[in-house]
Amino acid sequence: MLRHIAVIDVGKTNAKLVLFDAVDGREVERLSVANTVMPGPPYLHYDLDRLWRFILDGLQKLAAAHGVDAISITTHGATAVLMAGDTIALPVLDYEHAGPERLREDYDKLRAGFAETFSPPLPVGLNLGAQLFFQHETEPAAFAAVTDILMYPQYWALRLTGIKASEVTSLGVHTDLWAPKRHDFSALVDAMGWRKLFPPLRLARSVVGPVSAAVAEITGLDPQTPVATGIHDSNASLLPYLLAAKQRLSVVSSGTWTIVMSPGAETDRLDERRDCLANVDVFGRPVPTARFMGGREFAVLMAGIEAPIPDDADIGHVLDKDVMVLPGFVGAVGPFPRAKGTWINAPEGLTPARRLAAVSLYLALMTATALDLCGCGDDIMLEGPLAHNELFARALSALTGKRVRPSHEGTGTALGAAMLFDAVPPDIVRLSEPVTPLEHPGLASYARRWRQRTGA
Repeated sequence: MLRHIAVIDVGKTNAKLVLFDAVDGREVERLSVANTVMPGPPYLHYDLDRLWRFILDGLQKLAAAHGVDAISITTHGATAVLMAGDTIALPVLDYEHAGPERLREDYDKLRAGFAETFSPPLPVGLNLGAQLFFQHETEPAAFAAVTDILMYPQYWALRLTGIKASEVTSLGVHTDLWAPKRHDFSALVDAMGWRKLFPPLRLARSVVGPVSAAVAEITGLDPQTPVATGIHDSNASLLPYLLAAKQRLSVVSSGTWTIVMSPGAETDRLDERRDCLANVDVFGRPVPTARFMGGREFAVLMAGIEAPIPDDADIGHVLDKDVMVLPGFVGAVGPFPRAKGTWINAPEGLTPARRLAAVSLYLALMTATALDLCGCGDDIMLEGPLAHNELFARALSALTGKRVRPSHEGTGTALGAAMLFDAVPPDIVRLSEPVTPLEHPGLASYARRWRQRTGA
Protein backbone atom coordinates (compact mmCIF):
# COMPACT_ATOMS: atom_id res chain seq x y z
CA MET A 1 0.00 0.00 0.00
CA LEU A 2 1.20 3.50 -0.83
CA ARG A 3 0.94 5.56 2.34
CA HIS A 4 3.50 8.38 2.26
CA ILE A 5 3.31 10.31 -1.02
CA ALA A 6 5.87 13.06 -1.61
CA VAL A 7 4.40 15.92 -3.64
CA ILE A 8 6.78 18.21 -5.54
CA ASP A 9 4.88 21.50 -5.89
CA VAL A 10 6.72 24.15 -7.93
CA GLY A 11 4.80 27.41 -7.65
CA LYS A 12 5.72 30.72 -9.23
CA THR A 13 6.80 32.22 -5.91
CA ASN A 14 7.89 29.19 -3.89
CA ALA A 15 8.71 25.55 -4.49
CA LYS A 16 7.46 23.08 -1.90
CA LEU A 17 7.94 19.45 -1.05
CA VAL A 18 5.00 18.05 0.91
CA LEU A 19 4.78 14.58 2.42
CA PHE A 20 1.15 13.50 2.38
CA ASP A 21 -0.30 10.64 4.41
CA ALA A 22 -2.82 8.79 2.24
CA VAL A 23 -4.34 6.94 5.20
CA ASP A 24 -5.37 9.82 7.44
CA GLY A 25 -5.35 12.59 4.84
CA ARG A 26 -2.86 14.91 6.51
CA GLU A 27 0.40 16.58 5.65
CA VAL A 28 3.23 14.95 7.56
CA GLU A 29 5.92 17.49 6.73
CA ARG A 30 6.44 20.43 4.41
CA LEU A 31 9.66 21.92 3.05
CA SER A 32 9.88 25.13 1.05
CA VAL A 33 12.33 27.28 -0.90
CA ALA A 34 11.96 30.53 -2.86
CA ASN A 35 11.66 30.03 -6.61
CA THR A 36 14.37 32.41 -7.80
CA VAL A 37 14.61 33.93 -11.25
CA MET A 38 17.96 34.43 -12.97
CA PRO A 39 18.49 37.69 -14.89
CA GLY A 40 20.11 36.20 -17.97
CA PRO A 41 21.61 36.04 -20.50
CA PRO A 42 19.77 35.31 -22.69
CA TYR A 43 16.57 36.27 -20.80
CA LEU A 44 14.88 35.93 -17.40
CA HIS A 45 14.89 32.24 -16.55
CA TYR A 46 14.38 29.81 -13.67
CA ASP A 47 17.22 28.36 -11.62
CA LEU A 48 16.47 24.69 -12.30
CA ASP A 49 19.71 23.44 -10.75
CA ARG A 50 18.82 25.08 -7.43
CA LEU A 51 15.32 23.57 -7.53
CA TRP A 52 16.73 20.14 -8.35
CA ARG A 53 19.09 20.28 -5.36
CA PHE A 54 16.14 21.26 -3.16
CA ILE A 55 14.09 18.34 -4.48
CA LEU A 56 16.86 15.77 -4.00
CA ASP A 57 17.81 17.05 -0.54
CA GLY A 58 14.15 17.15 0.49
CA LEU A 59 13.41 13.63 -0.76
CA GLN A 60 16.46 12.36 1.10
CA LYS A 61 15.29 14.04 4.32
CA LEU A 62 11.70 12.80 4.01
CA ALA A 63 12.77 9.27 3.11
CA ALA A 64 15.05 9.06 6.13
CA ALA A 65 12.52 10.52 8.55
CA HIS A 66 9.26 8.94 7.39
CA GLY A 67 9.73 6.84 4.27
CA VAL A 68 8.45 7.79 0.82
CA ASP A 69 6.24 5.32 -1.05
CA ALA A 70 5.47 7.38 -4.17
CA ILE A 71 6.16 10.78 -5.76
CA SER A 72 3.72 13.13 -7.43
CA ILE A 73 4.44 16.42 -9.22
CA THR A 74 2.51 19.64 -9.75
CA THR A 75 3.75 22.98 -11.10
CA HIS A 76 2.57 26.37 -12.29
CA GLY A 77 1.63 26.73 -15.93
CA ALA A 78 2.96 28.70 -18.90
CA THR A 79 6.28 26.89 -18.70
CA ALA A 80 8.05 24.35 -20.89
CA VAL A 81 11.56 22.93 -21.02
CA LEU A 82 13.27 22.54 -24.38
CA MET A 83 15.45 19.45 -24.45
CA ALA A 84 18.25 18.51 -26.83
CA GLY A 85 18.44 14.82 -26.07
CA ASP A 86 19.14 14.56 -22.37
CA THR A 87 20.32 18.15 -21.89
CA ILE A 88 18.45 21.45 -21.76
CA ALA A 89 18.68 23.25 -25.11
CA LEU A 90 17.79 26.71 -23.78
CA PRO A 91 17.24 28.22 -20.32
CA VAL A 92 13.61 27.94 -19.18
CA LEU A 93 12.02 31.30 -19.87
CA ASP A 94 10.19 33.04 -17.02
CA TYR A 95 6.67 33.77 -18.26
CA GLU A 96 6.93 37.34 -16.94
CA HIS A 97 9.81 38.11 -19.30
CA ALA A 98 8.73 40.76 -21.81
CA GLY A 99 10.66 39.34 -24.78
CA PRO A 100 7.66 37.64 -26.47
CA GLU A 101 5.91 41.02 -26.67
CA ARG A 102 8.50 42.17 -29.22
CA LEU A 103 7.24 39.54 -31.66
CA ARG A 104 3.56 39.83 -30.79
CA GLU A 105 2.44 41.07 -34.21
CA ASP A 106 4.09 38.19 -36.05
CA TYR A 107 2.93 35.65 -33.47
CA ASP A 108 -0.69 36.78 -33.59
CA LYS A 109 -0.78 35.95 -37.31
CA LEU A 110 -0.06 32.31 -36.46
CA ARG A 111 -1.89 31.60 -33.20
CA ALA A 112 -5.15 29.68 -33.37
CA GLY A 113 -8.42 31.37 -32.46
CA PHE A 114 -10.12 31.29 -29.06
CA ALA A 115 -12.92 29.06 -30.36
CA GLU A 116 -10.32 26.34 -31.01
CA THR A 117 -8.04 26.67 -27.99
CA PHE A 118 -10.08 28.57 -25.34
CA SER A 119 -6.77 30.35 -24.76
CA PRO A 120 -7.03 34.16 -24.66
CA PRO A 121 -4.25 36.46 -25.88
CA LEU A 122 -2.19 37.26 -22.80
CA PRO A 123 0.72 39.61 -22.16
CA VAL A 124 4.44 38.79 -21.91
CA GLY A 125 4.97 35.01 -21.97
CA LEU A 126 1.70 33.90 -20.41
CA ASN A 127 0.75 32.16 -23.64
CA LEU A 128 3.30 29.38 -23.82
CA GLY A 129 3.08 29.35 -27.60
CA ALA A 130 4.34 32.95 -27.62
CA GLN A 131 7.34 31.87 -25.52
CA LEU A 132 8.19 29.05 -27.90
CA PHE A 133 7.82 31.35 -30.90
CA PHE A 134 10.13 33.90 -29.24
CA GLN A 135 12.76 31.23 -28.56
CA HIS A 136 12.35 29.79 -32.08
CA GLU A 137 12.90 33.20 -33.67
CA THR A 138 15.62 34.66 -31.40
CA GLU A 139 17.68 31.52 -30.72
CA PRO A 140 17.37 29.64 -34.03
CA ALA A 141 20.52 27.54 -33.71
CA ALA A 142 19.68 26.33 -30.22
CA PHE A 143 16.04 25.72 -31.15
CA ALA A 144 17.08 23.70 -34.19
CA ALA A 145 18.73 21.23 -31.80
CA VAL A 146 15.55 20.70 -29.76
CA THR A 147 14.37 17.10 -29.71
CA ASP A 148 11.60 17.40 -27.10
CA ILE A 149 9.28 20.03 -25.65
CA LEU A 150 8.41 19.03 -22.10
CA MET A 151 5.70 20.65 -20.05
CA TYR A 152 6.99 21.67 -16.64
CA PRO A 153 5.64 18.82 -14.46
CA GLN A 154 6.87 16.29 -16.99
CA TYR A 155 10.35 17.84 -16.96
CA TRP A 156 10.65 17.02 -13.27
CA ALA A 157 9.27 13.54 -14.00
CA LEU A 158 12.07 13.15 -16.54
CA ARG A 159 14.67 14.22 -13.97
CA LEU A 160 13.31 11.64 -11.53
CA THR A 161 12.76 8.73 -13.93
CA GLY A 162 14.60 9.36 -17.20
CA ILE A 163 11.29 8.99 -19.11
CA LYS A 164 9.72 11.69 -21.32
CA ALA A 165 5.97 12.29 -21.54
CA SER A 166 3.33 14.93 -22.31
CA GLU A 167 0.08 15.57 -20.40
CA VAL A 168 -3.08 17.56 -21.14
CA THR A 169 -3.66 19.66 -17.99
CA SER A 170 -0.42 21.55 -18.65
CA LEU A 171 -0.83 21.53 -22.43
CA GLY A 172 -4.30 23.01 -22.06
CA VAL A 173 -3.72 25.98 -19.74
CA HIS A 174 -3.74 29.16 -21.94
CA THR A 175 -0.87 27.80 -24.02
CA ASP A 176 -2.35 28.27 -27.54
CA LEU A 177 -1.05 24.74 -28.12
CA TRP A 178 -4.09 22.56 -27.40
CA ALA A 179 -7.60 22.19 -28.85
CA PRO A 180 -9.66 20.77 -25.94
CA LYS A 181 -12.78 19.80 -27.88
CA ARG A 182 -10.70 17.85 -30.42
CA HIS A 183 -8.35 16.53 -27.74
CA ASP A 184 -5.47 17.32 -30.07
CA PHE A 185 -2.75 19.86 -30.70
CA SER A 186 -3.80 23.20 -32.16
CA ALA A 187 -3.22 24.51 -35.67
CA LEU A 188 -0.32 26.60 -34.31
CA VAL A 189 1.64 23.46 -33.41
CA ASP A 190 1.34 22.09 -36.91
CA ALA A 191 2.05 25.46 -38.53
CA MET A 192 5.35 25.66 -36.64
CA GLY A 193 6.24 21.98 -37.14
CA TRP A 194 6.34 21.34 -33.40
CA ARG A 195 4.05 18.29 -33.17
CA LYS A 196 6.95 15.86 -33.51
CA LEU A 197 8.72 17.52 -30.56
CA PHE A 198 6.08 16.61 -27.98
CA PRO A 199 6.59 13.19 -26.34
CA PRO A 200 3.69 10.72 -26.21
CA LEU A 201 0.67 11.73 -24.13
CA ARG A 202 0.26 10.11 -20.74
CA LEU A 203 -2.56 10.48 -18.24
CA ALA A 204 -1.72 12.66 -15.24
CA ARG A 205 -2.88 9.80 -13.00
CA SER A 206 -0.62 7.24 -14.64
CA VAL A 207 2.79 6.17 -13.36
CA VAL A 208 5.42 7.46 -15.75
CA GLY A 209 8.02 5.14 -14.24
CA PRO A 210 10.07 4.32 -11.12
CA VAL A 211 12.82 6.62 -9.92
CA SER A 212 16.12 6.16 -11.70
CA ALA A 213 18.97 4.27 -10.09
CA ALA A 214 20.90 7.53 -9.68
CA VAL A 215 18.01 9.24 -7.86
CA ALA A 216 17.49 6.18 -5.65
CA GLU A 217 21.16 6.19 -4.68
CA ILE A 218 21.26 9.92 -3.86
CA THR A 219 17.98 10.01 -1.90
CA GLY A 220 17.85 6.58 -0.30
CA LEU A 221 14.51 5.87 -2.00
CA ASP A 222 13.50 2.36 -2.96
CA PRO A 223 14.47 1.95 -6.66
CA GLN A 224 10.88 0.90 -7.40
CA THR A 225 9.34 4.11 -6.02
CA PRO A 226 6.67 5.12 -8.57
CA VAL A 227 6.45 8.64 -10.01
CA ALA A 228 3.17 10.04 -11.34
CA THR A 229 3.15 11.77 -14.73
CA GLY A 230 2.17 15.03 -12.99
CA ILE A 231 -0.43 17.77 -13.21
CA HIS A 232 -0.86 21.54 -13.57
CA ASP A 233 -1.33 23.12 -10.12
CA SER A 234 -4.80 24.66 -10.54
CA ASN A 235 -6.04 21.34 -11.88
CA ALA A 236 -4.52 19.65 -8.85
CA SER A 237 -6.63 21.91 -6.62
CA LEU A 238 -9.69 20.99 -8.67
CA LEU A 239 -9.15 17.22 -8.75
CA PRO A 240 -10.36 16.34 -5.20
CA TYR A 241 -13.71 17.95 -5.94
CA LEU A 242 -14.03 16.36 -9.36
CA LEU A 243 -13.65 12.99 -7.69
CA ALA A 244 -15.73 13.62 -4.57
CA ALA A 245 -18.35 16.31 -5.26
CA LYS A 246 -21.97 15.40 -5.86
CA GLN A 247 -23.23 18.91 -6.69
CA ARG A 248 -22.22 21.62 -9.13
CA LEU A 249 -19.48 23.71 -7.65
CA SER A 250 -16.79 26.25 -8.33
CA VAL A 251 -13.26 26.10 -6.95
CA VAL A 252 -11.25 29.20 -6.08
CA SER A 253 -7.57 28.25 -6.01
CA SER A 254 -5.44 31.03 -4.54
CA GLY A 255 -1.75 31.80 -4.44
CA THR A 256 0.16 34.19 -6.68
CA TRP A 257 -2.86 33.79 -8.97
CA THR A 258 -6.51 33.52 -7.95
CA ILE A 259 -7.96 30.93 -10.33
CA VAL A 260 -11.73 30.41 -10.46
CA MET A 261 -12.86 27.15 -12.09
CA SER A 262 -16.42 25.94 -12.71
CA PRO A 263 -16.49 22.36 -14.01
CA GLY A 264 -19.65 21.56 -15.90
CA ALA A 265 -20.39 25.18 -16.82
CA GLU A 266 -20.75 26.24 -20.46
CA THR A 267 -17.69 27.43 -22.38
CA ASP A 268 -19.68 29.64 -24.74
CA ARG A 269 -19.98 32.45 -22.16
CA LEU A 270 -16.22 32.87 -21.75
CA ASP A 271 -14.85 36.30 -22.71
CA GLU A 272 -11.30 36.11 -24.02
CA ARG A 273 -10.89 39.89 -23.52
CA ARG A 274 -11.31 39.50 -19.75
CA ASP A 275 -8.78 36.75 -18.97
CA CYS A 276 -11.30 33.93 -19.30
CA LEU A 277 -10.17 30.59 -20.63
CA ALA A 278 -10.81 26.90 -20.35
CA ASN A 279 -8.45 24.79 -18.36
CA VAL A 280 -8.34 21.11 -19.25
CA ASP A 281 -9.00 18.68 -16.40
CA VAL A 282 -7.36 15.30 -15.86
CA PHE A 283 -10.07 13.66 -17.97
CA GLY A 284 -9.37 16.01 -20.91
CA ARG A 285 -12.56 18.07 -20.48
CA PRO A 286 -12.58 21.87 -20.83
CA VAL A 287 -13.27 23.67 -17.54
CA PRO A 288 -14.50 27.29 -17.74
CA THR A 289 -12.01 29.43 -15.86
CA ALA A 290 -11.45 33.09 -14.98
CA ARG A 291 -8.53 34.52 -13.05
CA PHE A 292 -6.60 37.47 -11.76
CA MET A 293 -3.31 37.89 -9.91
CA GLY A 294 -4.89 38.06 -6.45
CA GLY A 295 -1.88 37.07 -4.38
CA ARG A 296 0.37 39.51 -6.18
CA GLU A 297 -2.22 42.30 -5.80
CA PHE A 298 -2.66 41.54 -2.09
CA ALA A 299 1.10 41.94 -1.58
CA VAL A 300 1.14 45.25 -3.49
CA LEU A 301 -1.90 46.66 -1.71
CA MET A 302 -0.81 45.68 1.79
CA ALA A 303 2.73 46.96 1.12
CA GLY A 304 4.27 44.66 3.72
CA ILE A 305 2.01 45.95 6.50
CA GLU A 306 1.13 43.35 9.13
CA ALA A 307 -2.51 43.67 10.15
CA PRO A 308 -4.78 42.12 12.79
CA ILE A 309 -8.07 40.53 11.76
CA PRO A 310 -10.57 43.31 11.02
CA ASP A 311 -13.47 43.56 13.46
CA ASP A 312 -17.01 44.77 12.79
CA ALA A 313 -16.01 48.39 13.44
CA ASP A 314 -13.15 48.14 10.90
CA ILE A 315 -15.45 46.63 8.27
CA GLY A 316 -18.13 49.22 8.98
CA HIS A 317 -15.64 52.08 8.61
CA VAL A 318 -14.52 50.86 5.18
CA LEU A 319 -18.08 50.38 3.93
CA ASP A 320 -19.54 53.55 5.39
CA LYS A 321 -16.63 55.81 4.41
CA ASP A 322 -16.44 54.32 0.90
CA VAL A 323 -12.80 53.24 1.25
CA MET A 324 -12.44 51.20 -1.90
CA VAL A 325 -9.85 49.56 -4.16
CA LEU A 326 -10.44 49.60 -7.91
CA PRO A 327 -8.62 47.25 -10.33
CA GLY A 328 -5.97 46.54 -11.22
CA PHE A 329 -2.59 46.70 -9.52
CA VAL A 330 -1.05 44.07 -11.80
CA GLY A 331 -1.45 45.25 -15.37
CA ALA A 332 -2.93 43.53 -18.43
CA VAL A 333 -4.45 40.50 -16.67
CA GLY A 334 -7.72 39.70 -14.95
CA PRO A 335 -11.31 40.80 -15.67
CA PHE A 336 -10.21 44.44 -16.10
CA PRO A 337 -6.97 44.15 -18.09
CA ARG A 338 -6.85 47.81 -19.18
CA ALA A 339 -7.78 49.37 -15.84
CA LYS A 340 -5.22 51.28 -13.79
CA GLY A 341 -5.47 50.41 -10.11
CA THR A 342 -6.45 53.13 -7.69
CA TRP A 343 -7.89 53.75 -4.23
CA ILE A 344 -11.11 55.63 -3.60
CA ASN A 345 -10.47 57.62 -0.43
CA ALA A 346 -6.74 57.01 -0.14
CA PRO A 347 -5.45 54.54 2.45
CA GLU A 348 -3.20 57.05 4.24
CA GLY A 349 -4.39 57.23 7.82
CA LEU A 350 -6.14 53.86 7.73
CA THR A 351 -5.28 51.49 10.54
CA PRO A 352 -3.68 48.24 9.31
CA ALA A 353 -6.89 46.33 10.12
CA ARG A 354 -9.02 48.75 8.07
CA ARG A 355 -6.58 48.55 5.18
CA LEU A 356 -6.81 44.75 5.31
CA ALA A 357 -10.61 45.02 5.37
CA ALA A 358 -10.61 47.16 2.20
CA VAL A 359 -8.20 44.81 0.41
CA SER A 360 -10.19 41.72 1.45
CA LEU A 361 -13.42 43.25 0.15
CA TYR A 362 -11.65 44.13 -3.12
CA LEU A 363 -10.48 40.53 -3.58
CA ALA A 364 -14.01 39.29 -2.85
CA LEU A 365 -15.48 41.63 -5.46
CA MET A 366 -12.88 40.57 -8.02
CA THR A 367 -13.55 36.88 -7.29
CA ALA A 368 -17.31 37.40 -7.57
CA THR A 369 -16.72 39.04 -10.96
CA ALA A 370 -14.62 36.08 -12.07
CA LEU A 371 -17.37 33.70 -10.94
CA ASP A 372 -19.91 35.64 -12.99
CA LEU A 373 -17.68 35.29 -16.03
CA CYS A 374 -17.16 31.53 -15.88
CA GLY A 375 -20.44 30.41 -14.28
CA CYS A 376 -20.88 30.00 -10.54
CA GLY A 377 -21.72 26.68 -8.94
CA ASP A 378 -24.00 26.15 -5.94
CA ASP A 379 -21.00 25.73 -3.65
CA ILE A 380 -17.75 27.70 -3.80
CA MET A 381 -14.70 25.88 -2.46
CA LEU A 382 -11.78 28.03 -1.31
CA GLU A 383 -8.24 26.70 -1.53
CA GLY A 384 -4.94 28.28 -0.55
CA PRO A 385 -4.29 31.50 1.44
CA LEU A 386 -7.71 33.04 0.76
CA ALA A 387 -9.33 30.13 2.60
CA HIS A 388 -7.89 31.61 5.79
CA ASN A 389 -9.26 35.12 5.19
CA GLU A 390 -12.61 35.05 7.00
CA LEU A 391 -13.77 38.46 5.81
CA PHE A 392 -13.03 37.52 2.19
CA ALA A 393 -15.02 34.28 2.51
CA ARG A 394 -18.02 35.88 4.25
CA ALA A 395 -18.10 38.79 1.80
CA LEU A 396 -17.88 36.42 -1.19
CA SER A 397 -20.82 34.43 0.16
CA ALA A 398 -22.90 37.59 0.58
CA LEU A 399 -21.94 38.93 -2.86
CA THR A 400 -22.75 35.71 -4.73
CA GLY A 401 -25.58 34.32 -2.62
CA LYS A 402 -23.79 30.96 -2.66
CA ARG A 403 -22.41 28.63 0.01
CA VAL A 404 -18.69 29.31 0.51
CA ARG A 405 -16.65 26.51 2.06
CA PRO A 406 -13.01 27.27 2.98
CA SER A 407 -10.52 24.41 3.03
CA HIS A 408 -8.29 24.49 6.10
CA GLU A 409 -6.49 21.27 5.23
CA GLY A 410 -3.25 22.95 4.16
CA THR A 411 -3.05 23.25 0.40
CA GLY A 412 -5.53 21.56 -1.88
CA THR A 413 -2.80 21.52 -4.51
CA ALA A 414 -0.80 18.95 -2.53
CA LEU A 415 -3.90 16.88 -1.82
CA GLY A 416 -4.92 16.92 -5.47
CA ALA A 417 -1.46 15.95 -6.64
CA ALA A 418 -1.37 13.11 -4.10
CA MET A 419 -4.73 11.93 -5.45
CA LEU A 420 -3.07 11.15 -8.76
CA PHE A 421 -2.45 7.86 -6.97
CA ASP A 422 -5.52 5.72 -6.31
CA ALA A 423 -4.17 5.02 -2.82
CA VAL A 424 -5.79 8.32 -1.78
CA PRO A 425 -9.57 7.66 -1.71
CA PRO A 426 -12.02 10.37 -2.87
CA ASP A 427 -13.84 10.30 0.48
CA ILE A 428 -10.70 11.68 2.14
CA VAL A 429 -11.97 15.11 1.06
CA ARG A 430 -13.79 16.68 3.98
CA LEU A 431 -16.05 19.55 2.99
CA SER A 432 -16.03 22.27 5.62
CA GLU A 433 -19.19 23.96 6.83
CA PRO A 434 -20.22 27.06 4.87
CA VAL A 435 -19.24 30.41 6.33
CA THR A 436 -21.90 32.81 7.57
CA PRO A 437 -22.47 35.46 4.87
CA LEU A 438 -21.35 38.95 5.81
CA GLU A 439 -24.33 40.97 6.99
CA HIS A 440 -23.90 44.72 6.87
CA PRO A 441 -26.46 47.20 5.57
CA GLY A 442 -23.78 49.03 3.58
CA LEU A 443 -22.37 46.05 1.67
CA ALA A 444 -24.92 45.94 -1.17
CA SER A 445 -24.58 49.65 -1.98
CA TYR A 446 -20.77 49.44 -1.65
CA ALA A 447 -20.71 46.56 -4.17
CA ARG A 448 -23.05 48.45 -6.49
CA ARG A 449 -20.78 51.51 -6.45
CA TRP A 450 -17.73 49.29 -7.12
CA ARG A 451 -19.42 47.71 -10.12
CA GLN A 452 -20.49 51.08 -11.49
CA ARG A 453 -16.95 52.42 -11.17
CA THR A 454 -15.37 49.36 -12.80
CA GLY A 455 -18.04 48.73 -15.42
CA ALA A 456 -18.43 45.16 -14.15
